Amino acid sequence: MAFSTVSLSKPLLPSTGILRPSQTRLRPFFARPVPGSKPRFSNKPLSISIGFHRRQPVTMAAATGSKQLTVFDAEEELAVSLAKYTAKLSDKFTSEKGAFTVVLSGGSLIKALRKLTESPYLESLEWSKWHVFWVDERVVKKDHPDSNYKLAFDGFLSKVPIPRDQIYAINDTLPPEGAAEDYESCVKQLVWDHVIKVTTSGLPRFDLMLLGMGPDGHVASLFPGHPLLKETEKWVTYIKDSPKPPPERITFTFPIINASAYVAMVVTGSGKAGAVHKALSGGENTGLTDRLPVEMVELEQGEFTWFTDKAAVSMLNEGTSL
Repeated sequence: MAFSTVSLSKPLLPSTGILRPSQTRLRPFFARPVPGSKPRFSNKPLSISIGFHRRQPVTMAAATGSKQLTVFDAEEELAVSLAKYTAKLSDKFTSEKGAFTVVLSGGSLIKALRKLTESPYLESLEWSKWHVFWVDERVVKKDHPDSNYKLAFDGFLSKVPIPRDQIYAINDTLPPEGAAEDYESCVKQLVWDHVIKVTTSGLPRFDLMLLGMGPDGHVASLFPGHPLLKETEKWVTYIKDSPKPPPERITFTFPIINASAYVAMVVTGSGKAGAVHKALSGGENTGLTDRLPVEMVELEQGEFTWFTDKAAVSMLNEGTSL
């Protein structure tokens, strides 16, 4: 049940450049299966019409990137729609360029992907052409309960035939600084190998990022008010003081997130209604410190789709002009 598509115009992010790898080929670090298992932003308000019985999206004029809000009566419907959406993009990119680069997050997102492990997708998708990354990861061992890799492997990756050397987990033997540098080097190698495309500003352009959002509006490991919100030079960075445990993590930065071709933001539950309301209502505040991280996801030239349920948009039900 889709409602509104909106677009934001924004300047291109600054180029970080692409460094040619050394003559010795970097072997991307991948994990074995677990045993037993922006510098500047537009501040234009959005305009969204909320309802629960329309079946077609209401589309507004698009500029560079676009945003679409979809609302579902039940989580099961959301999971079905998310699988169709992901499968369509898989078909598109494997046909066009022979690879599909997908970025995962943690949390409830993995459960929402469960339909991809069933028919017809299990048999029909070209899983051998998938390349899987993480938008952020906790710096813990891969069999640790806090590991985003373990969550994804147990709930999704172990159930689909993606080649294990195309699943790019962090090197969990390194400290946060080294793990972030290693992961960025891996991404640069895959750019050099033409697995990952680049934008005109020289940033890696992942085909699809499947993201979630915390109740505080954080995305990846980019938290409200944290200095990392202003990072524009690094592709991958680290954090040692995460306000949400565990404290040590690595994360993609906003320039990389915003260079994506497609982003699906999966948000459900009344506990996130406040952050959803702020993210979609614009508001009067324009300073960087006043904006939630989720509001800073503004794609250069991509398509951003919210997958939500009624509870998550419950604060938008009063005819708010957004």
